[in-house]
Amino acid sequence: MPAWRLCEDGIEIAVRVTPRARREQFAAGTEEHFAARLAAPPVEGAANTALIALVAREFGVGKRAVTLIAGDTARLKRIAIAGDTTALADHAASLYGDTP
Repeated sequence: MPAWRLCEDGIEIAVRVTPRARREQFAAGTEEHFAARLAAPPVEGAANTALIALVAREFGVGKRAVTLIAGDTARLKRIAIAGDTTALADHAASLYGDTP
């Protein structure tokens, strides 16, 4: 499965999380997932909360538009981002250096 796919009300992305990083970063990863580095530890949902905030900031949407749909306790997670499907897909492609 690619790193992102279109949905009815936005896109779904796959993310590989690295907790306890020195600084937070969201970038292209492999063809199968994005890469997110989080300062938060993977304890009591802190990393998931930080990931939702990071994804919302990166894609320019509110935190309520970002939903963790799979991988609650795993490093590989699936996230739904609600919003303008075309704009979200264009931004995801731009992270990989693809022109929309």
